[in-house]
Amino acid sequence: MIIVDTALAKRKADNNPIRVGMIGAGFQGRGIGLQIMTATPGMKLCAVANRNIDSAVQVFGQVGAEPERCDTTSQIESAIARGRPVVTQDANALAAAAGLDAIIEVTGSIEYAALAILSAISSGKHVIQMNAELDGTIGPILKKKADQAGVVYTFSDGDQPGVQMNLYRFVQGIGVKPVLCGNIKGLHDPYRNPATQRAFAERWGQKPAMVASFADGTKISFEQAIVANGTGMQVARRGMLGPDFSKGDPNAPLIPVEQTISSFEPYLNATRPGLVDYVVGARPGPGVFVIGTVEDPRKQHYLELYKLGKGPYYCFNTPYHLCHFEVPTSVARAVLFSDAVLAPEGGPRVGVVAIAKKDLAAGERITEFGGFEVYGVADNIDTIRNERLLPIGLALDSVVRRPVRKDMPLTFDDVQVPEGRLVDRLYSEQERIYTGQKISV
Repeated sequence: MIIVDTALAKRKADNNPIRVGMIGAGFQGRGIGLQIMTATPGMKLCAVANRNIDSAVQVFGQVGAEPERCDTTSQIESAIARGRPVVTQDANALAAAAGLDAIIEVTGSIEYAALAILSAISSGKHVIQMNAELDGTIGPILKKKADQAGVVYTFSDGDQPGVQMNLYRFVQGIGVKPVLCGNIKGLHDPYRNPATQRAFAERWGQKPAMVASFADGTKISFEQAIVANGTGMQVARRGMLGPDFSKGDPNAPLIPVEQTISSFEPYLNATRPGLVDYVVGARPGPGVFVIGTVEDPRKQHYLELYKLGKGPYYCFNTPYHLCHFEVPTSVARAVLFSDAVLAPEGGPRVGVVAIAKKDLAAGERITEFGGFEVYGVADNIDTIRNERLLPIGLALDSVVRRPVRKDMPLTFDDVQVPEGRLVDRLYSEQERIYTGQKISV
């Protein structure tokens, strides 16, 4: 957003930087911190919370800064007021501290992140997050609470859901009706796990389970679910269509993404809400695309002139997503313009449910996204409710009650969820608000 750079330049000139706290100091958190501290005038990273304090220290260490360790909200507030960078193990203490305009949440956790986000919202801070797993589980209720508190709750630019939403708004803004928002993947294998992805993860300094969640489809399911919830779109079927033009060969030649329209065309209908989906084996990857349509023959004439084809469907794409490089722009949009990159427009339209990655036996515990037990697939919320399907965001740390066959969806009746979790209470509240019915988790 070009307007953001001018607004940030003014904040710098006025010596009034946007003051940011960040929760999470992993691979993405380090990148975000580096970007704010080295390339974002008019913004200041004031504090980082992480359960491993050394990782938080390393965020500031990238630019030679020596942060002050704080353990309470009052200590954090004092250090910020003195202009000292802060590290803490207490995310809630950071989220509640005065002196911060916005919180960036980048942990990939569920329970831990939910509590911190509620603390930030209740203390009047804007929330910018890169946690699609949390947003795809309880994003609508968090957005509602943010609205009530008068702050912005938003997913971030740079990651594929935010890039899709930017492109969606562009396409809509030129008078073309978006009918599909799409993600481009290089690989989809639902049976990948931390063991199969360990070497790749170690090469890039990432966690094997997180990398496995990219490969097994869980991550893209969450990403497309939150795009659906931000646009009112749905999925064509459980798991989405996901045409694979690589035919399982990662070295196969890639086809231009506009040539994939025919795979989606039978499911497109301009009179319906539209679809979210993905494609494997197309270029430009790992970019995003939006398929739109327009009926006016005069506009069709111009679109053909500008090399978008004869229609009736036109493919627009963004050839990259730059993750942490673009997060500071999202912060500025929220703080300076009250503009959310991507947020639920109401109740959930699509959720992500747990599917058995292998035959599950009674007594097994579901450990993590991208783990050995389950993978996630996107499904429409009405189906999830009618069949009592188990959202994978609630499945973590649950214990299987009875055998579940490989590739079968889990239901609430198949597991025992841990007692006393905040995420379960928030999910129940979300369902009660948007269905008028009480559910037990």
